[in-house]
Amino acid sequence: MPSQSFTPSPVSVTRSDWDGLSAPSLPEVFRSIPVPSGARFWRKIGAFTGPGYLIAVGYIDPGNWATDLAGGARYGYALLSVIILSSLLAVFLQTLSLRLGIATGRDLAQLSRERFSIPVATGLWIGCELAIIACDLAEVIGAAVALQLLFGLPLIAGVCLTAADVFLVLWLQSRGFRYIEALVMALLCAIAACFAMEMVIASPDLAGISAAILPSRQIVADPGMLYLAIGILGATVMPHNLYLHSSIAQTRNYAVDQRGKREAIRFATIDSTTALIAALFINAAILILATAFNRAGYTDVSEIQDAYRLLTPVLGGGLASLLFGLALLAAGQNSSVTGTLAGQIVMEGFMRRSLSPGLRRLVTRGLAILPAVVVIGICGESSAGRLLILSQVVLSLQLSFAVVPLLMFTGDARLMGSFANRRCVRLIGWVCAVAIAGANAWLVWTTLA
Repeated sequence: MPSQSFTPSPVSVTRSDWDGLSAPSLPEVFRSIPVPSGARFWRKIGAFTGPGYLIAVGYIDPGNWATDLAGGARYGYALLSVIILSSLLAVFLQTLSLRLGIATGRDLAQLSRERFSIPVATGLWIGCELAIIACDLAEVIGAAVALQLLFGLPLIAGVCLTAADVFLVLWLQSRGFRYIEALVMALLCAIAACFAMEMVIASPDLAGISAAILPSRQIVADPGMLYLAIGILGATVMPHNLYLHSSIAQTRNYAVDQRGKREAIRFATIDSTTALIAALFINAAILILATAFNRAGYTDVSEIQDAYRLLTPVLGGGLASLLFGLALLAAGQNSSVTGTLAGQIVMEGFMRRSLSPGLRRLVTRGLAILPAVVVIGICGESSAGRLLILSQVVLSLQLSFAVVPLLMFTGDARLMGSFANRRCVRLIGWVCAVAIAGANAWLVWTTLA
């Protein structure tokens, strides 16, 4: 079969600067990582391993911790099935995202710019920027809380100190994309190791965990449980991750013919699915750990600080709180790395304006630090938890505005060619999109009310 290139056809627009196609996504690292031709399976896996782990850290950021802790403390293992279902949804959506990037050579931001009218594309861009700022806000607060718990730093000082990671990210990016992937994977391994030790200390009830794998009718019947279940869903699937994955999937130098793209999709899917399963186990471990509070009668634990202080007396292990704090610090730092990349992708894709990575990072981090410092300074350190909740509400509001374009593009045979979604995949996707929109609308309404 002859090689084909499926290039998107931009809609006609009224301003000349919106005509034509933009540069490759993340041009400084585009197709920069070689894929050995004719290599065996495991060498190919090694070449494609990395982007999935950058995506996975967005599913274990401090916002996830808050909902998982509240669910485990209040309802024990009952909401474990919700974490599993949310993770399966994440695997589905991220697979579509990487397919879009590999099949078209464009990322989700570029295609939204090229195929929607100016007002629609502008609205999507503004919404995505708000989601990135909200996500960065959660990471700033999470890292600051960890610094306070571990070293006694005032929360405002910790928030300001998080700006220092700008220089680390810039240094790594100057050395190559593999260094960023290595940092993220190392921090992810550190988080997983901390929670593995926590599980040994906690000695969870394996029978109770097995019984909670399948969802129960009680989740829908109990309004409080349903609220937390939707919160877990809203905190799990991140809209900016869909933009990010469609771009970083193109960092591999695979063949651009049909066979090469199909192979790239196959190995990228293995990478993504493996990484998201790892994130699933970490989220499940947070909820399982929080069930210790439920057994001890502390059913109202929802703040990260409360969980840190109670872990050692509840579990009876001196390391429990320390491991928890270290994992939180690693999670906050990890998520901030991917937030920088997502911000760069969104700005370059929608605006076709390329800021230097340093300036982009400083602007994004500044927009997250400023509201955190102001609110904490005025309302006190107890307001950090409310800021975390607000960030998750903003993310929930934006999710559908990333999912719907993703489904539209991956279902378009003129754009995707033979890689377009089949009918059953389109049906599943739109059912999920409607469910996400309904669930997040209910969550936001209830939270604001």
